[in-house]
Amino acid sequence: MEPSNSVVRRFVAALNAGDRLAFFAALTSDATMSDDGVDRNLREWAEEEIFASKGHMAVQSEAADGLSLIAVNSNATWGKMRTKWRFVLRGELIGRFETGQA
Repeated sequence: MEPSNSVVRRFVAALNAGDRLAFFAALTSDATMSDDGVDRNLREWAEEEIFASKGHMAVQSEAADGLSLIAVNSNATWGKMRTKWRFVLRGELIGRFETGQA
């Protein structure tokens, strides 16, 4: 399924396409993120977990007006796992996202 929130939908589409420019264009310039409750360097994390390892998100469900997702994530490093995502928007961009195993 596609996320109903247009900002989150752009983020997921960019992630799935492996499109770095579109991915970072969906984020504020000072966006932050955490993985399993640990704040990470967003650019380093994205390179490792998405781009270098061919990451993909298959959204299964959403809540909170499309700002919370459950998805099956897959990449060449970790294989497949069920994950949760929470997004905080600032205008039409993502200011923070939190992900981790669900």
